[in-house]
Amino acid sequence: MNSQKIAYKRVSTVDQTTLRQLDGMTFDKVFEEKISGKTKERPQLQAMIEYIREGDHVYVHSLDRLARNLKDLLEIVNIVTDKGCTIHFVSQGFEFSKNGSNPTSKLLLQLLGSIHEFELQLIHERQREGIESAKRKGCYKTGRPVTMTDEKIATFKTLYEQGMPVARIARELRVSEATLFRLIKKQQIPKPQKQKKPH
Repeated sequence: MNSQKIAYKRVSTVDQTTLRQLDGMTFDKVFEEKISGKTKERPQLQAMIEYIREGDHVYVHSLDRLARNLKDLLEIVNIVTDKGCTIHFVSQGFEFSKNGSNPTSKLLLQLLGSIHEFELQLIHERQREGIESAKRKGCYKTGRPVTMTDEKIATFKTLYEQGMPVARIARELRVSEATLFRLIKKQQIPKPQKQKKPH
């Protein structure tokens, strides 16, 4: 099967035009969409990925026309190259393929991957710093939120001793039945005595 030259073009709004993208080049198939790069759902991009076959060459005007961010870029490039296709970014002169035939582009992709990992580490580090700061201020709590206050526990015991069913008490207190059964077990609350019916 002969390889094809395929173009993917994108602009952010319906008022913009893709005429300047890949100007003067001819293609066997063109996928074009007018949608923000921040949007995760890009139908024409997905259609292009499903359409390409091994040996095809995909052309994109520039890196920012393809991806929303670095993570997105790496994922799409890997998907395209894993299918045995070559992807070209014309403005930057970058070319990526599964075989890594272009040493400079292969090095660049590895560099981009390293930058992405570095960004993730920075994000995690900021999260850890935020948690430590919250702990010092006494604002950070772990575990499940407390659903049974002392007042609720007292109300539960009163109603339970009166013989009200656990399911009904749970609805009244707006807690789960499992929470009440755990409380019964933890505090070893005895089963209520059956009240004798008056003669």
